[in-house]
Amino acid sequence: MLLSKALRATDHPCVAFVGAGGKTTAMFQLARELNGRADPLESRRTEKPVVVTATSHLGVWQIPLADHHFIVRTPDDLAHTEIQDITLFTGPIVGDRAGPITKDVLSFLRAETQKRAIPLLIEADGSRQKPLKAPAEHEPAIPDFVETVVVVAGLSALGQPLDEEHVHRPELFARLSGLQVNDVITSHALARVLAHRHGGLKNIPPASRRTLILNQADTPELQSQAGTLATSLLDNFDSAIIASLEHSFLQTFERSAGIILAAGESKRFGAPKQLLDWRGEPFVRAVAKTALEAGLSPVIVVTGASAEQVEAAVKDLGVVIVRNENWQGGQASSIRAGLQSLPLPSLRDTSPKSKGIERGWEGAVGSAIFLLADQPQIQPAVIRALIETHAKELHPIVAPLVLEQQRANPVLFDRDTFSDLMKLEGDIGGRAIFSKHRVEYMPWHDDRLLLDVDQPEDYQRLIEDDTL
Repeated sequence: MLLSKALRATDHPCVAFVGAGGKTTAMFQLARELNGRADPLESRRTEKPVVVTATSHLGVWQIPLADHHFIVRTPDDLAHTEIQDITLFTGPIVGDRAGPITKDVLSFLRAETQKRAIPLLIEADGSRQKPLKAPAEHEPAIPDFVETVVVVAGLSALGQPLDEEHVHRPELFARLSGLQVNDVITSHALARVLAHRHGGLKNIPPASRRTLILNQADTPELQSQAGTLATSLLDNFDSAIIASLEHSFLQTFERSAGIILAAGESKRFGAPKQLLDWRGEPFVRAVAKTALEAGLSPVIVVTGASAEQVEAAVKDLGVVIVRNENWQGGQASSIRAGLQSLPLPSLRDTSPKSKGIERGWEGAVGSAIFLLADQPQIQPAVIRALIETHAKELHPIVAPLVLEQQRANPVLFDRDTFSDLMKLEGDIGGRAIFSKHRVEYMPWHDDRLLLDVDQPEDYQRLIEDDTL
């Protein structure tokens, strides 16, 4: 997976990089990809210019990572430069460091890159090539207009002493982490620093997307530690990427929502299927508990027919209840109602009657898994497997494939598909967009995924299978 995809970068993003442990490497890797050179060794020039700059000092040894470098002191200096390929703008060089550009130059670059739809990448603090750091009082210098802030941390410091060799400003890091200088750096201590408003979250503009890169995950052990760390930090970041930039390894962790479709009237069955008994509790409650156990967040229960009884069955579980007043319009209306309630500003209904979730810093979701209220037999394991498969490549759609031939539920949809799901009409589900987006089929050896309860005999079979 390319870093640009893992970051969900647009064609011309405005991104600031802060932190330590591969910040400059990540910035120039993204620049090469946006410039059209996915291969780091590719020397080919393209017609996709990228602007790179810094609001902090940049080491002179990093300047050759760009194709062109210009020292600019005032906006007037930019009149004599041409933006092409990967163009780096810095302030004057003093010793072994290039100085930051001025605010006036930065404002000019922002206006110019916006006008020409050119990516603008900004290094916003320094780290003296250490794996970890704590920001000083004057940093990071992140402009308010930045769309995405990427916070980088180097995992090679885990298990090492908290000292000058491994941490830039160890005393400040110790204060934020709760450790003492020379203590062993733990993943818990690193998490405290990254989630601290004076640490990893410092000076991030309120409207910016927050992405964390846990770099230097060069071993299976570090990748395992990073997975736990990434999951724990999704309350503070929109996404967390486990990376070994040196070895081209990337895995993206984002919130995955669960949307339980529980609005139908069960006309063929003759009674509300959502309320049938499964191991001593209603179907819909069993499905909601499975979604929560699998780590889906938020879990949305879309109700319609028999709404009061269905809602009463789940209201104490910490789920979000969304009533679809148009449930008779078919399954597509419930899909739309569920998506509109997600913490995803681009899809939120902004009308006065909207009851969508207000986005705080719980992080926007990266995908949604749709679950059917008449499949209480679904286990958390298959949900987790869908999430893990999606994390490797951010596939548009991930679906289980049972017995190597039959697609089954539940199905995961990446956020890039949501706009198409929102256009669905009538009594159709997500299968309607399978022809438009690539589907990653995940082999799964459990044919119970194929059973849903449409008729009384299906229910009887489900109960019988559960007793075997």
